[in-house]
Amino acid sequence: MSARREFRIGAMLLMTLLARGLSAAERINHEGRILGAMPVVTNAILFNTPQADAGISALQVYPRDHAWNEDISRRPVLGNSAAMIHLIATNLASGGTSRTNVRAFQEMNFVLVPDNQPLLPISFVTYPSQSDPSPYPIPSNMPIESWPTQTGSLSLYDWQRDIDNDGGDRHSIIIQPGTGNVWETWQAKLNVSGSSSNWQAANGAKWNLNSNALRPLDWTSADAAGLSMLGGLVRYDECQRGMVEHAIRLIVKSTRRAYIYPATHHASVPSTTNPNKPAMGERLRLKSSFVIPDNWPIADKAVAHALKKYGAIVADNGNFFSISVVPDSRWTNNVFQNLQSLNVGHFEVIQTTGQTEGPRSAGAPVVNAGVDQTVNRGEVMNLVGSVQYTNAAPLTTRWSVYSGPTNAAFANAAQTNTTVNFTAAGTYTLMLSASNGVHTTAYDAVVINVVNGIRMSIARNGSTALLRWTGGAAPFVVESVPTVPSSNWITVGTLTTNQMSLPLTNGSAFYRVRGQ
Repeated sequence: MSARREFRIGAMLLMTLLARGLSAAERINHEGRILGAMPVVTNAILFNTPQADAGISALQVYPRDHAWNEDISRRPVLGNSAAMIHLIATNLASGGTSRTNVRAFQEMNFVLVPDNQPLLPISFVTYPSQSDPSPYPIPSNMPIESWPTQTGSLSLYDWQRDIDNDGGDRHSIIIQPGTGNVWETWQAKLNVSGSSSNWQAANGAKWNLNSNALRPLDWTSADAAGLSMLGGLVRYDECQRGMVEHAIRLIVKSTRRAYIYPATHHASVPSTTNPNKPAMGERLRLKSSFVIPDNWPIADKAVAHALKKYGAIVADNGNFFSISVVPDSRWTNNVFQNLQSLNVGHFEVIQTTGQTEGPRSAGAPVVNAGVDQTVNRGEVMNLVGSVQYTNAAPLTTRWSVYSGPTNAAFANAAQTNTTVNFTAAGTYTLMLSASNGVHTTAYDAVVINVVNGIRMSIARNGSTALLRWTGGAAPFVVESVPTVPSSNWITVGTLTTNQMSLPLTNGSAFYRVRGQ
């Protein structure tokens, strides 16, 4: 073997294992949860199915800084909070003392539809001038409020037609993930006469999941407060994850003749301007002094945590202190039994933010966690994060492990630029966050593939060279190239063992080993 040949083989002794490709940029919601790929809906999907769970859990339901998604845990208490809470309780107690407790009312349901869902005409009979015009993408299986858990043995078709003349609010919600549009109606009903049928409703409203846009001021929606109902519903999928990620739709006995952001409509019956009655859009928060018991079921705790972080928004008048729950047939019989031990006195009224205040004000932080990388296990890796920020409020940044086989050791998790060490191979997702207590927390993630590096050695044995290596996992691919750098590597062997004999011939080559 010539000296040059030995040198060129020797130059490739220390190799790094090449791992599978890294993922694309993540979609991260306001709660810091990675949403995954956007759902593709090809058929109308009912709310009480795993398919609907997967679809809606992958959506950002209204923008990250939307009022439904606003963290109000640090907002100051309203000056007349105590008087307002007392009056809410007093009004409810007049109908029975149990009505001052939280009622988790299974009512609002929804359906997911594809982009090509056929459009159907729908007549608006009560508020046509305050309705978004027909047609709507109504599927044949569009659910109507309260079905199936509150409607006995009636089929969906029976309930759509209201064959027993039960009446009621009969809300409907249609979600089209591909376009981001949502359609909501009040008092929807399918009228059937012979072989013909047509839909009607009191009114209808169209929303977009990517917009903070409100109804025109003084306009109602399918909800009395002029709000979208979808943003405030307690859903099965999020309760199973352990956190309801938004404010919750709240019903009180009566409201005053006023509305505050994000509401656009009042419904004061009887009409009153008493400042100690809540306005439509008023936000209540579960007091921080209430300790959520660890032994509560996951669904009860998921709602209680949301009531502390996001609160509940007054959306309608009714006979109970109730929150709106999707009437999913998968709920257990005693679901929310513990939650319903809470009463009005466990809450306080907060000072709300306006359309350009709080998370919607200027100067929100923007985070970049850097590029995805592959590193060897045990090596110290540099994290190069950055934050763009123009606000005066103090900023807190932090690295954390979102997912991975074991914990990673950060040199200083509070710095954007720091180092990290991994003690086990695998795929890690690291999250960099920036929070100032005013804006929605900014997040970005970086994916790190941690691999067991391959270390090579070579020994001459007569007219052959024995290539050995440690680390990695079979199958191993041995490749050769005459010069480096080069992209024209040629495979000279695929093995399940960790060694290979190479003939010593005229010429020279570099060798590398790749594994799993």
